[in-house]
Amino acid sequence: MSAIHGPRRMPTEVDMVLLWSALALLFTGLVMVYSASIATAEGSRTTGYQPAYFLIRHGVFLTIALVAGAFAFQVPTKTWQEWAPWLFMIGVVFLAVVLVPGLGRSVNGSRRWISLGIANLQPSELMKLFAVLYAADYTVRKMAFMHDLKKAFLPLAAAMVVVAALLLREPDFGAFVVIVSISMGILFLGGLRARLFAILIAVLVVAFLIMIWTSPYRRERLLGFMDPWQDAFGKGYQLSHALIAFGRGEFFGVGLGASVEKLFYLPEAHTDFLLAVIAEELGFAGVLAVIFFFALLVHRIFLIGRQAVALDRLYPALVAMGIGIWFGVQAFINMGVNMGLLPTKGLTLPLMSFGGSGVVANCIALGILLRVDWENRQLMRGAKV
Repeated sequence: MSAIHGPRRMPTEVDMVLLWSALALLFTGLVMVYSASIATAEGSRTTGYQPAYFLIRHGVFLTIALVAGAFAFQVPTKTWQEWAPWLFMIGVVFLAVVLVPGLGRSVNGSRRWISLGIANLQPSELMKLFAVLYAADYTVRKMAFMHDLKKAFLPLAAAMVVVAALLLREPDFGAFVVIVSISMGILFLGGLRARLFAILIAVLVVAFLIMIWTSPYRRERLLGFMDPWQDAFGKGYQLSHALIAFGRGEFFGVGLGASVEKLFYLPEAHTDFLLAVIAEELGFAGVLAVIFFFALLVHRIFLIGRQAVALDRLYPALVAMGIGIWFGVQAFINMGVNMGLLPTKGLTLPLMSFGGSGVVANCIALGILLRVDWENRQLMRGAKV
């Protein structure tokens, strides 16, 4: 723990645009989670019929997440690099524990959680962060072999196959897609040859199509996404009600708290389909604001990564860009699902949706990002002096 030391005046020495855009998403998410969950909480025995049940829990999770993010900010990126392989192995162990009967908790047919008594841990959310840290470390170590498919790609692919096998057993296809995107993106940014990258993308697309076609569950989701109105009370139920929410919202929404779809019509309104409630209550303007803040956030993240590259800090650069890929891909998929542009994946909206593991992992990632930015600024300050 002696390596954990950091700056004392964080607010004046980090990217404030990044910080405020992240805080805007976090606290808008808190308000919208409350709005989207009131009816569900008030009408459920498990919540004690308390309207503020999910607001209180999400507020507690958000507080823990911000503390965890502040702690992560104190850890030097060199220490994160040293811990990366061990964190990745811990993540794999957690993914395996989820599948053990009696330890893993099953909800709606998916076994993705480990019960901690007062809360549930979702290892796949932490695995996204661990995948970023590990893939960046792996790419730095293999930098001299980026032209060689066997040496550069296959060892990382073997590790990801293990992760994929565990995730698909849960099943959590959405997390699998995000983690593969993170790993492939970091390899490409680390210098993997464009030709090899194109071949790997083609292979992955074929593999995804085979997995979808050989799985009746995934195939039904795909067909339901293509025409949700054909079976609006069956496999197209979620998407049809999400589209109704978007339609009702029009340009400026029906007003905060006035959503009808959240009244037991739209399942998972405060988690996977939070954007649909935002669309209904705040309209096109609200959705556009959310998209703007995510675009701004990802843009600033990649600027920090490019700055680290310019300072010859490859590992921090790849970590920053990997987090940018994570947030960007997951937000894009969630928004696409809510708007009917992509099949239902079971992915939450980063920084905004209800979920303790997700918001904690997101805030730790933000803490690491701010640390990368702070270290960049210290180096530039030293160079100027």
